[in-house]
Amino acid sequence: MNEDHHQHGYLHEKDQYLARLKRIEGQARGIYRMVEDDKYCIDILTQISAMKSALENVALGLLDEHMKTCVIDAARESPEAGDEKITEASRAIQRLVKS
Repeated sequence: MNEDHHQHGYLHEKDQYLARLKRIEGQARGIYRMVEDDKYCIDILTQISAMKSALENVALGLLDEHMKTCVIDAARESPEAGDEKITEASRAIQRLVKS
């Protein structure tokens, strides 16, 4: 399956993902300002935790979309293509779990 011609599963929710990422970007700027302004370390850690959780939610959403679209489409194409996409997804999950 040619990646250049494949419709990515998240496209129908692209605006929502972009909005979530923009909020996360704002959280990162806020954390930067907190450090710059010498805020209490526990408050900074709380904000980092919230930002990490928000990023994980984006990642899980993208992974879910990938499984529902890219993996299923590849499996319909051929067993080999399906296996390749499952391996790709498994590696992505491993990276997410390690982080």
